[in-house]
Amino acid sequence: MGKVYDQVCMFKAKYPGTITWYRLRKHAKVVENHLLEDEVPIYTFAGQKSESMAEIFSTAVCCLTNKRIIIGCDHIITGYTVTSITPDMFNDLEVYRGIIWGKVTIDTIKEVVVFTNIDKKALPEIEKAISSEMMEEKKEYGMFNRESRH
Repeated sequence: MGKVYDQVCMFKAKYPGTITWYRLRKHAKVVENHLLEDEVPIYTFAGQKSESMAEIFSTAVCCLTNKRIIIGCDHIITGYTVTSITPDMFNDLEVYRGIIWGKVTIDTIKEVVVFTNIDKKALPEIEKAISSEMMEEKKEYGMFNRESRH
């Protein structure tokens, strides 16, 4: 398959306590279909794209690339959903650790994206990957914007 699917399989093998359902290949394929030609997947994880820990049937794949965050969800009956978060839209990342699972909240200028039911051992790895890459990309956006003004 593709690199996104391989990464999400590695994540699931490393953190089996994360609740995901069998359609990971289809969710990953949605993300892979929306990658730009020069875009490289850096880190991928899966979880329930929902604000409620009780919602366990909303699995999605979140892929951090060298340019943005892409979230893909293939719907069972028809279509799919893709969310793209570029560094200039990224505001903040919040991690919540509960007794069994954790929650990752990605705050953007327009919306808040929440992934729940993630193995609590995976939370530091997810936070480090997203925060470090987004901060690096924000620097590049900032430098580009300053240069274009002159």
